[in-house]
Amino acid sequence: MSTRGRLALSLGVVFALGLGVFGGIAGAQEPVGQATAAVQLVPVPAVNAGDTAWVLAATALVLLMTAPGLALFYGGLVGQRNVLSTLMHSFFLACLISVQWVVFGYSLAFGSGRLVGGLDFLLFRAVGQEPLAGQTIPHLAFAIFQGMFAVITPALISGAIAERMRFSA
Repeated sequence: MSTRGRLALSLGVVFALGLGVFGGIAGAQEPVGQATAAVQLVPVPAVNAGDTAWVLAATALVLLMTAPGLALFYGGLVGQRNVLSTLMHSFFLACLISVQWVVFGYSLAFGSGRLVGGLDFLLFRAVGQEPLAGQTIPHLAFAIFQGMFAVITPALISGAIAERMRFSA
């Protein structure tokens, strides 16, 4: 089977599993006749400047670990002819996962759902400057902080294919 065929098969399996998970979540809604719990208003805590500054500094450090740090580290481990390919793996994954995180990744990770988060934050909808309940940093800062770890994880995994696969493959 060709590489494209394997990729198409893998994407098909992931898509089918995703439909099964979301279909199960959609079918697990409350019956119409049940009473709902009373909604209690929780006061929104004020944004703490120190907490926000620390989260943003930590976010910048993780970004620096990904783009130049990890890319150059893996670039130093491979032969001279594979350095650019290894650098491109890290940079391409950083770009791809950043877009994926904003579009649907954050929503699936932190949305309200039973098994997998819902689509509450699809395209960063309802992610703004107000903190979530019990937090003292803006929701957007929290989302970007978590996104940096979503970015660095596949970049770390790309080290497993250093010198085994070229970027153009």
